[in-house]
Amino acid sequence: MKLKDYGLTAQELKDKTQKYLIELCDRFPFVGETAKGMYVYDTDGRAYLDFYAGIAVDNAGHCNEKVVAAVKEQVEQLMHVFNYVYTIPQSLLAERICTTIGMDKIFYQNSGTEANEAMIKLARRYGVTHYGPKKYEIVTARQSFHGRTLGSVSATGQPGSGIQANFGDLTPGFKYAEFNDLDSFKEAITENTIGIMVEPVQGEGGVHPGTMEFIQGLRKLCDDKGILLLLDEVQTGWCRTGEIMAFMHYGVKPDIVSMAKAMGGGMPIGAICARADVASAFAPGTHGTTFGGNPVSCAAAYAEIGELLDRDLAGNAKVMGPYFMEQLKQVPYVKEIRGLGCLVGVEFEEGIDALAVKHKCCDLGLLITALDSHVIRMVPPLILSKEDCDTAARIIKEAVEALS
Repeated sequence: MKLKDYGLTAQELKDKTQKYLIELCDRFPFVGETAKGMYVYDTDGRAYLDFYAGIAVDNAGHCNEKVVAAVKEQVEQLMHVFNYVYTIPQSLLAERICTTIGMDKIFYQNSGTEANEAMIKLARRYGVTHYGPKKYEIVTARQSFHGRTLGSVSATGQPGSGIQANFGDLTPGFKYAEFNDLDSFKEAITENTIGIMVEPVQGEGGVHPGTMEFIQGLRKLCDDKGILLLLDEVQTGWCRTGEIMAFMHYGVKPDIVSMAKAMGGGMPIGAICARADVASAFAPGTHGTTFGGNPVSCAAAYAEIGELLDRDLAGNAKVMGPYFMEQLKQVPYVKEIRGLGCLVGVEFEEGIDALAVKHKCCDLGLLITALDSHVIRMVPPLILSKEDCDTAARIIKEAVEALS
């Protein structure tokens, strides 16, 4: 859709948005009309270098040609039939994902928060079915983020925050422990615990990678206690961190793993993968979805994952991430730079407002996001080059200097 075809100005479109939409985010001030590769273009044709990628979604680049072609072809053949019918994209994608990441079974959802809901439900049902009615508690990490539905909000370890506040009683069955503190998780486990659920890298929580000792220690702890390791790879999955899935950095395998975002290349899709014996806790009627596994989204995901693997974009992320973090050292007033692969955070010293940095960067032609008052996050398409990294670092430096 092009704005000119509707006889509207950009301001008129923004006015309609503000009139009719419930606004829940701090928008950039332009109307995005097209996108390609590393760039988003507004209605005037101005290019914005995108180090945001729809929040870690467009890993193979905006409007990747193979993904677009797959969507167009599938739309003309079969758009939706529900899961009583076998479909080609759904089955081929299931095989590609399970064999690539070494898991047994998959179940599709529409988003990351739904994938995490499914992971929570599967773990709880497995626990209650195998061990009794009280075996359903899950330990998650403080400062984690697992989504926006009530169950995933309850799993999110940010008590008292805007994410959890004023919704009444949250879903019971969750306890919180300190991320990267194995002893804290050991102390949180009780006889009613069925699993530990963490992000390999805390994204919304400030871009904090799990240490090798911590993630490997959680795997051993779960094995020793006979409980499940649940990994939320909604943001870290599909080459973002320099491996196909972030758990591969640590030489561990989860019992259940969630994914979404990058797997669809811009189309809405999420999933969980599980060990076969754990997956068997789900039976007809225990869980379901109308649109999960939609043929168009699965066709897009099949093409997107093919691009990520064939072009070794995990390898590119492994090189470009450290390079970008090195270039960011030129930015003033930085307290810490941290990340894994192309999931990068910069924490500023007191006095530098991360939200202001975000908007100043936009003014200068770079899209990033702010996590709180002190941290910016960059999750660019994984097709990025050193020149893209240099440009982004230069603009961030210019923005911070202007604001300081």
